[in-house]
Amino acid sequence: MQDSIFPKHILIAGASGMVGSHLLDICIQSEEIEKVFILSRNPSAHLHQKVKEIIVNDFLNYDKIIPMIKDIDVVFFCVGVYTGAVDRDTFRTITIDYPVELAKAVYTHSPASKFILLSGAGADRTEKSKVMFAKDKGIAENKLFDIYGNHFHSARPGYIYPTIKRNEPNLSYAFFRILYPIIKLLGKKYSITSLELAKAMFAIGMNKQEQTVFENDELRKMLG
Repeated sequence: MQDSIFPKHILIAGASGMVGSHLLDICIQSEEIEKVFILSRNPSAHLHQKVKEIIVNDFLNYDKIIPMIKDIDVVFFCVGVYTGAVDRDTFRTITIDYPVELAKAVYTHSPASKFILLSGAGADRTEKSKVMFAKDKGIAENKLFDIYGNHFHSARPGYIYPTIKRNEPNLSYAFFRILYPIIKLLGKKYSITSLELAKAMFAIGMNKQEQTVFENDELRKMLG
């Protein structure tokens, strides 16, 4: 069993997303968490006393907000974009540059912090994959490991089933949602719910971990 490190100050990027919103709720409900900082482009309705929302206009430059996010214990990075939703350069910027620049900023002032990345199954750390998603996620993981070392952890889910019903971003996701009962029967390697993923990521952040990469089946095993 891992020893809890009881972090107090949490930073979430992507707290309004499918997984990040669950993470935010979990942090709010946890008695071990004192403060939750969330990075947002636009003001939201998070009024809980634990939550401090920080408006970020440029996810590549954090100079102005660093004074507000010192002494961070764990960063959960859940910002992402679907393949095909943006052009190639924008996909690379969001997938690689966004988390890397945040990691640099936080690590400079909180070198004892941990950085948890919502990555994806198939992330290729050889950086040779011809699949854009796999290659870029692999590059991001490598760069983040270079910054944080063993305090960097990557969650690599397979298909993420939305616990809260949503409008699917494209036809393929709508198709996978219909097929989810079958995908689930294939075993723990291939799918996880958004709530399960959030709980697993929270567990990674809250406990000492030797390994840095968690595949889908490993994420599900963390839930018991």
